[in-house]
Amino acid sequence: MLKKVCSGLPLNPLPPAKKTRNTNVPHAPDRKPSLTNEERKLAIKNALRYFPSNIQPQLIDEFQYEMDTYGHIYMYRFQPDIEMRAHPIDEYPCNCKAAAGIMLMIMNNLDRKIAQFPDELVTYGGNGQVFGNWAQFCLVMNYLSIMTDEQVLVMYSGHPLGLFPTRTEFSPRVVITNGLVIPNYSSTDDYERMFALGCTMYGQMTAGSYCYIGPQGIVHGTFITIMNAGRKRFGTNDLRGRVFLSSGMGGMSGAQPKACQLLGCIGVVAEVSEEAAKKRHDQGWCQELIYDLSELIERIRECRTKKLATSIGYVGNVVDVWERLATEKETLIDLGSDQTSCHAPYHGGYYPVQLSYDESRKCMKSDPEKFKELVHESLRRQVAAIDKLHERGMYFFDYGNAFLLTAKRAGAPVGGTDEKRCIRFKYPSYVQDIMGDIFSLGFGPFRWVCASGLENDLQQTDRIAQDCIEKLMSKENTPNNVLEQYDSNLKWIRGAEDAKLVVGSQARILYSDQIGRINIGLAFNEAVRSGQLKGPVILARDHHDVSGTDSPFRETANIEDGSAFCADMSVQNVIGDSFRGATWVSLHNGGGTGFGEVMNGGFGMFLDGSAKADENIRQMLYWDVINGISRRSWSGNKNARQTVERAMDKESKLKVTLPNELAEECIQKLST
Repeated sequence: MLKKVCSGLPLNPLPPAKKTRNTNVPHAPDRKPSLTNEERKLAIKNALRYFPSNIQPQLIDEFQYEMDTYGHIYMYRFQPDIEMRAHPIDEYPCNCKAAAGIMLMIMNNLDRKIAQFPDELVTYGGNGQVFGNWAQFCLVMNYLSIMTDEQVLVMYSGHPLGLFPTRTEFSPRVVITNGLVIPNYSSTDDYERMFALGCTMYGQMTAGSYCYIGPQGIVHGTFITIMNAGRKRFGTNDLRGRVFLSSGMGGMSGAQPKACQLLGCIGVVAEVSEEAAKKRHDQGWCQELIYDLSELIERIRECRTKKLATSIGYVGNVVDVWERLATEKETLIDLGSDQTSCHAPYHGGYYPVQLSYDESRKCMKSDPEKFKELVHESLRRQVAAIDKLHERGMYFFDYGNAFLLTAKRAGAPVGGTDEKRCIRFKYPSYVQDIMGDIFSLGFGPFRWVCASGLENDLQQTDRIAQDCIEKLMSKENTPNNVLEQYDSNLKWIRGAEDAKLVVGSQARILYSDQIGRINIGLAFNEAVRSGQLKGPVILARDHHDVSGTDSPFRETANIEDGSAFCADMSVQNVIGDSFRGATWVSLHNGGGTGFGEVMNGGFGMFLDGSAKADENIRQMLYWDVINGISRRSWSGNKNARQTVERAMDKESKLKVTLPNELAEECIQKLST
């Protein structure tokens, strides 16, 4: 079956048309792009050009129907009839083993246990596309199956431009760009038009770069964030009896309830889609489902009093929960945030409280202006309830999903100055208050996938990573703030297997700094070389990291020297990774905070046990972190300066420009 999938577009014979969509999986909301009649025709022409002219007449009516019904041509007919999952690497036909690793990662992104809207090629976040249509998937799988080490596959926003000759020694196998448009045309409306035309797509962070590992990746980030929020708010790691309220188990999977479960607190996560909530409950990511609001309040009260650790999925709108909690006499919530896909609030990312889930999906297509008004009203109501609870001591933070930015645009009184320059609102972002200093120590979401597909290989890598961390912790002169992060991640990796975090590929995530990433990577490569591991290891990371992302409302929200809106770091990250040993690199416009709001850079690295892979690990993983540390140091972050000075002490070739302290006399003059 994999040979058939990798054979290219099935044209003789054509697969049968799919007159109706599969009712057994959730589907992306229908879009309603504002296209002129000529643009509509252009979208259809653009889709037909993937096929020979003698076949086009058999497809044109079908493509017109998809365009008019769904607002985009997905080419459902060409979706392969195969179990979409990360098959063991040796099952993929290939001339280049690294290319087989990339095919494995692509199919993992589209696994129905993982993907939010698998038939529309959306992995997560509401609109995080792997490809724009199924013809692109077929072509890419074919190119990867035939490519050699002397070729590079170039990807233009889901479209495979083709295989090109390249230098074997220094070139990535795939170079990906998503959503890169001329800056003046980087608005949401422009995106909707260009996506409908088939010219661009929204790759989110790890969807369009083929690096998603299922809910586990988000679980660990949420685990680290809530734990550090507790440290900041309560001065302790003990969160028993504490209540964390948020929303979203569709685009953000079951990460939030699972993280709360692992932390021993009471997690309450609202989800408007019963289908999404049931999916995460069935998979074990959420322990309880409650449909009745009064029952939910009583359950929160009981768990809080008895200090019971649990994760509760409320099937309904989170605004109802916020408003009800605000009317209760006692304060039943300690920590609050939001994880709706607010970067796309009018296209299924945020559901207004005034409508049911089904009513919302109809309204956003039939009357988008009314839907937008209802979203704005709902956001204002949500903020009003949050304000009341905040006044009573609840700690609220923006979780980098553009919630406060979108609320401000909706007219909610969330503070902030001029919208185009504002990066601080009434409530802090989690980067400003919690994770920014951790990024500045070099710690971020380092990931790996065991390409053999063997559970035992993953268990071996867990032990290898644990051993590496323990050795790092035993070294003298390691700063206490670094040791604290090592300790947190040691606890995580020790419990990772028992937590049953794997969905899809045999993958793991661990927050680590550049020293840890290099040591762990080298140890993995040695284990492949020695045969301790039965197959290669694929390294990757979330773009949500030290160097990979420029986002003033998220990853760089604590960069306050005026450069938060500059994208040099993420672009330099990808350029540097590409010639230092990455197997594939990706650069995206857009991510967790929306199209035009962020630039994301990412990579994947294939470890085959070779000496060349050792050198790639040393060179690329070093740059992939130290680039962002240096930028953060220049902006004035003390943790980053500490980290870069330690790095320069160990590497004589590293010379980073450090900021000088401002003279007291100058401070006084500028303060008047």
